[in-house]
Amino acid sequence: MALKADFHLHSSFSGDSDAPMEEIIKKAISLGLTHICFTEHYDPDFVYPAGESGTFELNTDSYLYDLLRFREKYYGQIQIMFGVELGLQPHLRDALEFYTENHDFDFIIGSSHICNRKDPYYPEFFEGRSEDEAHQEYFESILECVKETPYFDVYGHLDYVVRYGKSREKEYSYTDYADIIDEILKLLIEKEKGLEVNSAGLKYGLPFAHPHPDVLKRYRELGGEIITIGADAHKPEHIAYDFAKAEEILKSCGFKYYTEFFEQKPVFKQLI
Repeated sequence: MALKADFHLHSSFSGDSDAPMEEIIKKAISLGLTHICFTEHYDPDFVYPAGESGTFELNTDSYLYDLLRFREKYYGQIQIMFGVELGLQPHLRDALEFYTENHDFDFIIGSSHICNRKDPYYPEFFEGRSEDEAHQEYFESILECVKETPYFDVYGHLDYVVRYGKSREKEYSYTDYADIIDEILKLLIEKEKGLEVNSAGLKYGLPFAHPHPDVLKRYRELGGEIITIGADAHKPEHIAYDFAKAEEILKSCGFKYYTEFFEQKPVFKQLI
């Protein structure tokens, strides 16, 4: 397997994970990975449905302290990068600018978890309308985020919304949303941003990683080259989840390289 880097990992510093950072690192070493990047959630103004509670805020200083400690401890065994997954919402533009400018991240994923004050993870996002309408609204919100919040390196799990509808992938295809997805992809390329291949789609039982291979092929046709690979793991056992399949997908879509990041600069690694 050519893929030796997992650039989407969560530990107990993320609000939805209990995994100790050191256990993640040990598992990554055992799998033969050479590079990992922790991308802990920073999702300010996260909106929960009624009756739900929690937080996706991040104690970034404590997170960095532990990361640097383990980076030194495991030096020579694996390279550990300092990253974050930003929960993008257009009204957070100034707050996210301040946050990212005040931390020296190696890598920043921009993700859409909240779309117009609702998370597709919860059934209420789909209530009272068709899945097509829900998908359309989600992609429209991504386009707005790409325009308004440029403080990221790649866009994460672009079709995340597909995981949670009742019919899931059965009511979804790139061609149904080609106009708006193409607009998103062209804007990402224009802004020199990349896409993430997120293998959690496979973990959730979809027949593809996020985004759908047709989206990846279109990104490549339009001239896109920056592609990172992440398992979106919240537990050690999910690190590098189905990366052999992710590698096959990339090659079938015409990619010859995948990307790692250091100090927010892309480093291209050969696939073939």
